[in-house]
Amino acid sequence: MFWLIIIILAYFLFALVSLGDKYILSGPPNPKIYVFYGGVLGILVLVLIPFVGFFVPGILQMILCLLTGVIFVFALLGLFSGLERFEASRIIPAVGGFLPLFSLALIYLFSEGKEALGLKEILAFIPLVLGSVLVTYNPSKKVSFDSLRISVIAAFLFALSFVLTKYVYLILPFWTGFIWIRIGVFMTALLFIFFKEVRREIFSGASAFSKKTGIFFILNQGVGAGAFIMQNWAIALVGLAYLPIINALQGLQYAFLFVLATLISFRFPKALEEKISRKVIFQKLLAILFIGFGLTFLAFNITMG
Repeated sequence: MFWLIIIILAYFLFALVSLGDKYILSGPPNPKIYVFYGGVLGILVLVLIPFVGFFVPGILQMILCLLTGVIFVFALLGLFSGLERFEASRIIPAVGGFLPLFSLALIYLFSEGKEALGLKEILAFIPLVLGSVLVTYNPSKKVSFDSLRISVIAAFLFALSFVLTKYVYLILPFWTGFIWIRIGVFMTALLFIFFKEVRREIFSGASAFSKKTGIFFILNQGVGAGAFIMQNWAIALVGLAYLPIINALQGLQYAFLFVLATLISFRFPKALEEKISRKVIFQKLLAILFIGFGLTFLAFNITMG
């Protein structure tokens, strides 16, 4: 039950980060630049080494950690590239729908069928996935083949990175595994310096971020780092078969985001330029009901189990 509380708090923080991203990306930097800065700043986790019992694992364990970081970076790049090319309402619902399904399939494949959700968990999993899709879906935006393709690729890469992350925590202590994964993210992000637009951003006087926006970006990344640590902590705590549930619960992030954005829009109508209509509110509330039902059913089963 503790992992469920942790992941709910993590997705609330991710919702706050999403609001920050919406502000920062109002004049969006190149996705490579955004991923570069996010990945490079992640190396600050090294300051924890003296306090968490960090050690150098075996070569195969290290390779697994670094590979997990590499895949995560390219998953982020795929997501941000999709958001740059298409409306979020085309990308996010597809990623949110495919991600838990890919996780479910990968875990079943990797465990050779030994790890799978039971019937009660499936009954919670289905409304969570439906709610996750519905809370971000915009019926006026038709999904094209190109937007669907990039969403599927991003979802698969995220699912693979999450599954590999869980396997890291099965063989290594949490902080050792987490730090080595972040080292993999950092090393991969550094490779983006070979892209001309990233070098221009770093070495030229004209930055994609203003000074004010740059400070906000760093603070936002700090909150995101806290959320990411909590999400990874939940992954470490949960059973392998339950990992797709964690992915399906991501709909909570968008439910929180909707509530926060709505409150801000009522108080500051021009702040986020959110268009709130009765139809949108009904759809979001229906999605939240799906998510709430799945979450309640899941919590009840965990408590009774």
